[in-house]
Amino acid sequence: MRALNRARLLWAYLTKKADVPAHPVEYIVETTAKCNLYCPMCPRETFKQPKEDMPDPVFQRLVQQSGQSAEHMMLIGLGEPFLDPKIFDRIHYCEQHGISTLLSTNGVLLDEANGDKLLRSPLKHITLSFDGSTKESYEFYRKGANFERVRDNFLRFARRKAERKAPLHIVVQMVRMERNAGEVEDFLRFWKDVPGVDQVRIKEDETNLMRPNAGHEADEWKHPCHYLWRGPMYVKHNGDVYPCCQSYMLEGKPVGNIGRSSLSEIFNGPEMQELRRYHVTGRGGEVDMCSRCCTTIPHPLLVAGSLILHGETVRKLLPVVERLVYFAGLPKRWLSPPKPVPPKPAEPLVQISTRGKS
Repeated sequence: MRALNRARLLWAYLTKKADVPAHPVEYIVETTAKCNLYCPMCPRETFKQPKEDMPDPVFQRLVQQSGQSAEHMMLIGLGEPFLDPKIFDRIHYCEQHGISTLLSTNGVLLDEANGDKLLRSPLKHITLSFDGSTKESYEFYRKGANFERVRDNFLRFARRKAERKAPLHIVVQMVRMERNAGEVEDFLRFWKDVPGVDQVRIKEDETNLMRPNAGHEADEWKHPCHYLWRGPMYVKHNGDVYPCCQSYMLEGKPVGNIGRSSLSEIFNGPEMQELRRYHVTGRGGEVDMCSRCCTTIPHPLLVAGSLILHGETVRKLLPVVERLVYFAGLPKRWLSPPKPVPPKPAEPLVQISTRGKS
């Protein structure tokens, strides 16, 4: 069923269909909006978040409706997963429906107890966010966290994973920004030799908070954004569904609410089809939130590969592809990173409307 769903998504993407007879492969699900740090590059510092968790009925409805097609759920968002008291229950619930799960954590709460519970859980993938190889740069970007404490939490967790030969895939990730850009080599050198760490990822900053003028140039919109077909769709803690992981942060409107509409109604609703039509005609830059997006636009060959393979496999391969493009000389056209200053549009940008949804 999942392979057939991917085939339908691939066909719709390659033939540039706005009406897609399938469901997304991946989702970003914000099970909590609570966080314990202040990070200047995080959108939650611009869009203030309530101290709330996703209600069980909302989460269960999403999983049940996507259970035959979803392959990977990232149980993350604008909150720290370990502040969700039901995070381990949610991991198990996804497993019961055949969906692999990913967490991303700032590590402050990754103590021995939580680490042991993770290693016993069916979690498939975890990203350990550590934005710097020096105390100064790390604590600038992760205000409220202690460099030594979080580093030791990550080291202990990775080593215990190695000792137990647990199958959990661990990625240590640094988002490259102005203050830590010169620390990339030291970061890679330190973490690549830690037992239990499967990959070290240097990720480009995909928010525009630190670079307000970033975006894609007009000639970069020749390829449609794969997010509108493959996903991940972004589901807020209150059930609001956004077209992709960036749209909420760029003041886009929700295209539905999973508590009130079915997944099929949302994914193939008029708002999603309108977005796809803009993109397949090379006019993605005319959509306000898309024009300001900092996410890379992959070549259709990479998109095709991401739909031929299972979503869990794609998630594991993503850091490898990024390193080949950014560090090993793979053609830059395979991934189109945003430019610092986009040209001003000749015509007013459009905002995709909603059908009176709150």
